[in-house]
Amino acid sequence: MKLISDLVSIPSPSGNTNEVITFVEKFLSELQINTYRNRKGGLIATIEGKNSSKHRMLTAHVDTLGAMVKEVKANGRLKIDLIGGFKYNSIEGEYCQIETSNGKKYTGTILMHQTSVHVYKDAGKAERNQENIEIRIDEKVQNAEEVRALGIEVGDFVSFNPRVEITSSGYIKSRHLDDKASVAILLQLIKQLKVENITLPYTTHFLISNNEEIGYGGNSNITPETVEYLAVDMGAMGDGQSTDEYTVSICVKDASGPYHYGLRKNLVRLAEENNIEYKLDIYPFYGSDASAAIRSGHDIVHGLIGPGIDSSHAFERTHQSSIENTAKLLYHYIQSDLLQ
Repeated sequence: MKLISDLVSIPSPSGNTNEVITFVEKFLSELQINTYRNRKGGLIATIEGKNSSKHRMLTAHVDTLGAMVKEVKANGRLKIDLIGGFKYNSIEGEYCQIETSNGKKYTGTILMHQTSVHVYKDAGKAERNQENIEIRIDEKVQNAEEVRALGIEVGDFVSFNPRVEITSSGYIKSRHLDDKASVAILLQLIKQLKVENITLPYTTHFLISNNEEIGYGGNSNITPETVEYLAVDMGAMGDGQSTDEYTVSICVKDASGPYHYGLRKNLVRLAEENNIEYKLDIYPFYGSDASAAIRSGHDIVHGLIGPGIDSSHAFERTHQSSIENTAKLLYHYIQSDLLQ
């Protein structure tokens, strides 16, 4: 839970992930795990197994939702363009950080232009969209020239305050649990393998991808020997969903179509044999690094599991028990001899 908190506190909107990748790199280096970065900036770690002719790959993505400066407005505020699939209403009122191309960082608040009910009669009725949403910068600026004098310009990245909190009842609530909760699970799994000196049946790659939110994070650097590719990403909750905040969610289908039936059945078998609480579910408006890998033409068996996350792409929350059940399933999966 502490590792999740550390990860979500590092700004990393898709396209600007070097800082958090460096954090993960250092974590693995301290475990004496060799890593390398692909050209897209993602990080790959490999643990050799007994069988090196067949491989597994597990992935979780460290990039998050965010925004870019779209326009420096005449009133000294900023218009933004969204990075990732979310709605403007989910960030209204949020504190944010603007990072300039020369590395300077400024804070601000994301607000409706028509916020004040004392001035705007229809403040509650105005549409939450790019035209009406703006950033109020915490600097003394009243026009575009003064904003540009700070070094702020079109294309600068905007990250959202995660507001992370771990409760005494076992919940962690924060932005960006999608998918930094899963990244933390994979890092702890690698650490557990090292501490327990476990030899895996198959050579296993761990990809920390950095472009999943925009659709192509995990679709490359997959070795020809890779048979199974398992994405570890959030389980989506809502009306009609079986996923909850306490079990591991095993996805059977998303917007890309069904996941591999044989791999899914093996994951269920492992869960039942090891008393791991799980739910099967379909995510209707969802894609993963595994589905991106399939679309890019890789001849692999693909699957998707993860902790259940409430209010995805908004003010997210999950419970420690969901993290634990996901970690247990992964622990048994990577040690299983059965390969599709």
